[in-house]
Parts: sequence; structure tokens; C-alpha cells
Amino acid sequence: MYLLDTNHCTFLIEGEPNVVEHLRSLGQTQIATSAIVAGELRFMARNSQHQTANLIKIGTFLQRIDVYPVDRSTAEIYGDFKSEIIKEFGPIEKARRKTTKLTDIGIGENDLWIAATAIRHSLTLVSTDRDFERMRQVKEFSLESWL
Repeated sequence: MYLLDTNHCTFLIEGEPNVVEHLRSLGQTQIATSAIVAGELRFMARNSQHQTANLIKIGTFLQRIDVYPVDRSTAEIYGDFKSEIIKEFGPIEKARRKTTKLTDIGIGENDLWIAATAIRHSLTLVSTDRDFERMRQVKEFSLESWL
């Protein structure tokens, strides 16, 4: 099963031919996304020039797939993984690590939540974001792009 990041959800919603064809080639394989991605999609629609039409497109898309919530296990994975990432890429001094933000080392908070969701449910994450490649230097998880 696949967990789609925001960019791949958008590609499917907009009918990007390579992504749509790849999904078709998978047959009956299930796709899902995370509550974090659902929030990002809604934010994008709310800030678009075609707000109503985009909200309808997103709502229709999300009704067709599973949306994984953030649960306690996902939160534990997130917290542990964030700590490991900051130890790997953050400052050497322990005191400075406490105030280091993920964005300081080039990783988005939302992307870490999405990766934690994929890890929690043993899903293949589908994205073009480079954040995930960087995270995989710390913890291995399945990642693909359909472009």
C-alpha cells in the first residue's frame, strides 16, 4: 500500500499523465494519505484563485482514499525520529540541539509527520520531496516517486 505526499495527491487531482498511468499500472493497489497531507491540500485550496472548485476536487479525491490520522504510535515515531535527525544533522553541542528546528537543517515538520505515518503503518511513501531522502539517511523507509 502507498501513502501519497501532497505533491503526488496534487498530481492525481490534476490528472498528471505519468502519475495517473503509474497508478493504473499498479492495478488494485490501495493508496492513502495522511491527515497532515489532507490539511496541506485544504490550505492550498483555500489560498487558491479557484477556492470552491479546488475544495470540491480535494474533497472528492479524499473520499476515494484512506486518510491515516496521527495516533499515539505515530507521535512516538515522530518524536524519536526527530531526535535522531537532529543528532545526525544538528549541532554537536547538546545544549544547542535542544533549540534546533528541523527547518534549520532543511527538513519540514509536516514532512516528518508524513514519514512517521508511513513508518507506523509500513507504507511506501510516494513523493518528490528531497526532505524524505535526507530523512532516509537516518532511518530507512520505503520511498518512491511516480514521475
